[in-house]
Amino acid sequence: MVYVNEYRTHLCGQVSEAEIGKEIRVAGWIENIRDHGGVKFLDLRDQSGVLQVVVYDESLLEPVNKECSVTISGPVVLRDPETVNPKIATGKIEVKAATLTVLGKAPNALPFEVENSTDTKEDVRLKYRFLDLRNPKVHNKILLRSQVISFLRNKMQELGFMEIQTPILSASSPEGARDYLIPSRRHKGKFYALPQAPQIFKQLLMVSGFDRYFQIAPCFRDEDARADRSPGEFYQLDFEMAFATQEDVLKVAEEVLSETFQKFTDKPVSPAPFARIPYEEAMLRYGTDKPDLRNPLEIIDITEIFETSSFAPFKNKTIRAINVPDCASQPKSFFENMLKFATDELGMMGLGYIKVNDAMEFLGPINKFIPDDQRQPLIEKAGLKPGCVLYFIADEKNQAALLAGQIRSELGRRLHLLDEDCYKLCFVVDFPMYEVDEETGGHIFTHNPFSMPQGGMEALLTKDPTEILAYQYDIVCNGIELSSGAVRNHDLDIMIKAFEIAGYCEDDIREKFGALYHAFQYGAPPHAGMAPGIDRMLMLLTGDQNIREVIAFPMNSNAQDLLLGSPTEVTEQQLREVHIRVRN
Repeated sequence: MVYVNEYRTHLCGQVSEAEIGKEIRVAGWIENIRDHGGVKFLDLRDQSGVLQVVVYDESLLEPVNKECSVTISGPVVLRDPETVNPKIATGKIEVKAATLTVLGKAPNALPFEVENSTDTKEDVRLKYRFLDLRNPKVHNKILLRSQVISFLRNKMQELGFMEIQTPILSASSPEGARDYLIPSRRHKGKFYALPQAPQIFKQLLMVSGFDRYFQIAPCFRDEDARADRSPGEFYQLDFEMAFATQEDVLKVAEEVLSETFQKFTDKPVSPAPFARIPYEEAMLRYGTDKPDLRNPLEIIDITEIFETSSFAPFKNKTIRAINVPDCASQPKSFFENMLKFATDELGMMGLGYIKVNDAMEFLGPINKFIPDDQRQPLIEKAGLKPGCVLYFIADEKNQAALLAGQIRSELGRRLHLLDEDCYKLCFVVDFPMYEVDEETGGHIFTHNPFSMPQGGMEALLTKDPTEILAYQYDIVCNGIELSSGAVRNHDLDIMIKAFEIAGYCEDDIREKFGALYHAFQYGAPPHAGMAPGIDRMLMLLTGDQNIREVIAFPMNSNAQDLLLGSPTEVTEQQLREVHIRVRN
């Protein structure tokens, strides 16, 4: 659809053979100018596509250069057969320019060629992001973002969720990351904080009697950037349900995410119900709570087999192993490079392995340390067959799991085992409620402190804290965590006891989480929810490795907005108004 006005009657990409012989007007940016000896051809680009314009009167082009915006009128004509361009939708026709008016000038020297902007240094792209976004490859990702958000919004409303906005200026609370603080002008020495998530507000909405809430929520965390994490600001599909169980939330997430991926990709998507993998199992089989199920390799625990081993690296250690089928024929350099990865990048002391030949004999650097009576149990436990390679990772329990997970991922990458043309989703459930703080020896919350412990008050009173599981869950797609969520702790007595185990007294809860503390005294319903990350979802849909590619105006990896120049210095008067003095 195009609104007809003085600038255009048609969109560039929608002009077709049906308009041949008609006078039309189009507008857009000059993408390219080609001189064919007295006749010049312009490629005119707008959001809908590219249209060729032929110019016989060179006086029309005197003020024209690449990336200026123009409006052009003239008849639509059929291209000569030898000039047909099958690569674009308008490749059979062109417009013969009768008039050309420059609407917005552009300099002769551009910081980069728009069509090649993705090959430019990122900081230059972000400084001239308005030009970078003209590149159709970049532009279309932002259009996709709009379409995905619109689809999510409509789907949530279809499922009976009400969209409610929660405050941006809020109070600082200990939620796991640094807050962005905003000084108050009216209240000297006090600060607002940008919300790390709408966590407390959405729980208060449940207490307020709203049955199903959602919003496309901006979240603010002062964190370092990663490939899958934007510094500062990100967006999530935040939703919460009253009188709901964990399974109710997972079913909503399955429906929404599976339909979203199916809508916006042709690749196969895991069918619902998604696999539900307990945290303990995920750490054993995959060495991570964000398992990439496209990788067929799995980790096994072989500690029992080597309990009596005299091999020093195995003594009193947890031993994990990875069976890699059909790997024994890899060249020597493959094994040397895997060892280098383990020692140089992971800090491991080594990476032992054995090969299995056609006679089921063991070969390799660990072979001589495996006694005869341990070989058959190892064959059976690891499912060894001719051509296999079995890698060994030995360390204390938690570290062995993490290292094995990284070795598994690297093997999958180097051996090209991952199916790049699918989306495999799963839930990781049953996270531990507490872990031991290595510095203090006390217990701390592993995840969201507002989660309901499995077993309720009885578990808190009778179990070792490290054995208590929480109703917490993550959704993972292709090794990327899309969301975390939980059944919330709505019972004030249980909450007080849960925080007590983590070293907080009731006064701490009243002070730090006063709104929930008071609200939960007024008939709080059971409630649960989660918040899939929209930026990460788009990164997966576009196949990008960098989350900044799917954000219209992202900060760079150093948390700087190079386009607007933030963070910026402010005037002394501005500082005085908010009662701030900057230290040198």
